[in-house]
Amino acid sequence: MAWRKEYLDFALVPTGLLIMSVYHVFLLYRCLKFPETTVIGLENHFQKAWVERMMQNKAKDRGISFTTIDSTISASIFLATTSLTLSSLIGTWLADASQQRLIKSSLIYGNTSSSINSVKYIALLICFLLAFGSFLQCVRNFVHASFLITMPNADIPVSYAQKAVIRGGACWSIGLRAIYYATVLLLWIFGPIPMFIGSLIMVMVLHLLDRNVTPLHQFEEPKLIE
Repeated sequence: MAWRKEYLDFALVPTGLLIMSVYHVFLLYRCLKFPETTVIGLENHFQKAWVERMMQNKAKDRGISFTTIDSTISASIFLATTSLTLSSLIGTWLADASQQRLIKSSLIYGNTSSSINSVKYIALLICFLLAFGSFLQCVRNFVHASFLITMPNADIPVSYAQKAVIRGGACWSIGLRAIYYATVLLLWIFGPIPMFIGSLIMVMVLHLLDRNVTPLHQFEEPKLIE
């Protein structure tokens, strides 16, 4: 059987996605077992300490927390809106079958059939919809945390607000990872070779960004100045 360039899509694309998936499974394992070795664990450590300090203040003095939470909510809303907009554009493109013919090009070394093109855009659509849902959940959790932190005359356990903030941060991370996958799948439009190379580069860059070598700072109770 003679070699055809269409076979590259069936070899390189699953391999690239497998490499990224294995990396994220390994990252999840490190976050659960050795959180101090990851940037996510470092951020969670500081977020817990931040919530604890905010909860120690009086309700009327916790207004500064709104600035931090509001900036995160604004960023999440922007990314959610962007993801939904891109999902709508991809859905419109898929609905118009005549536009998909523009994808075919002799410059693309790989499968350019209409069925493969549809798979490419459907995969992109799934990633952006996942990012949209994750950023919405991020907003939901941070709004809930703001209510807990600023609630007056209530003895609310610190762990309640910490869980809300940590869950919001986890949803934020999932949304970003979905966009990372979408970026790699976007390269698939130009062929399986750019997609595979993009997967390798993405994993190497993420490994550098997700690794933490800074020891976790142990926060102490503030000393009262007499």
